[in-house]
Amino acid sequence: MRLLVTGGAGFIGSNFIRYILNNYSDYKIINFDKLTYSGNLNNLKDVQESGNYRFIKGDICSTKQVEAAVKDCDCIVNFAAQTHVDRSIKSSEEFVKTNIEGVRVLLDAARKYKVDRFLHISTDEVYGDIERGLSREDDRLLPNSPYAASKAAADLLCRSYFQTHKFPVIITRSSNNFGPYQYPEKVMPLFITNAIEDRQLPLYGDGKNVRDWVYVLDNCYGIDVVLHKGKPGQIYNIGGGNLLKNMKIAKDIIKCLDKSDETIKFVKDRPGHDRRYALSSDKLQGLGWKPEHSFDKALKMTIEWYLSNQWWWKPLKRKAKIIKW
Repeated sequence: MRLLVTGGAGFIGSNFIRYILNNYSDYKIINFDKLTYSGNLNNLKDVQESGNYRFIKGDICSTKQVEAAVKDCDCIVNFAAQTHVDRSIKSSEEFVKTNIEGVRVLLDAARKYKVDRFLHISTDEVYGDIERGLSREDDRLLPNSPYAASKAAADLLCRSYFQTHKFPVIITRSSNNFGPYQYPEKVMPLFITNAIEDRQLPLYGDGKNVRDWVYVLDNCYGIDVVLHKGKPGQIYNIGGGNLLKNMKIAKDIIKCLDKSDETIKFVKDRPGHDRRYALSSDKLQGLGWKPEHSFDKALKMTIEWYLSNQWWWKPLKRKAKIIKW
């Protein structure tokens, strides 16, 4: 199989590429990435010499660049997106452009070259706040941030191409991912690296917002299952089943790194901060998937990775403009 992975130099995309290369020796992968601030070829430094891997620098909003890459592929897995909620609150322009128009360009190119399968990677944030229970694939979309709204719009666009054109689109919506190679503006690597550097951990609001956490390789496994077994036109949630308050995450990290509770600093909450996300993954489990990593074990593995790979994240933090309210 020839896979085009868009956004493959990002956090989840790079982990997915490595996962596929490790599990399918006959698959060919083209990594198509614009290399924006969070795209990093160092994420794939260990596979760059693989004969089954090729990188193309390109923008999913460019029809010419996309068509040149798509024409040689059997399937597309689209990770390419602007993803940081805080940045979308500051300015939504790039989120609307990349997350909606970019998906439209990809869909049209994929139809033109008769791609066998188009897998679009989305997020649990499209469901919005859920006070109790679990979000399921047929629930209403109620996004509460510009980022989430742009992803919901892309999901609906994908759905329309299946309904109108019978084009084989499938969508996955995962919960909060964590693991190696995550850009340090996101909460998990920010807290871990700040703790390593003896800096404070900035915790929004009262620290009681709840998220469902999934280890990135469990998400990659879920995407793999959907790619091979999923039904066109369907949506599959990928949740880790680890519903935890942000305060618990912060305390677990400082405990693992033997830091004081005084390391945690409460800061002004961000606008429109959703209180709780929670996913039902029953539909995907019906295809044989289940997470393989416990949260505690995966968190320790993640912390150990950041401790051992400071060469990777320290230069990024020096250049990063972390959003603060």
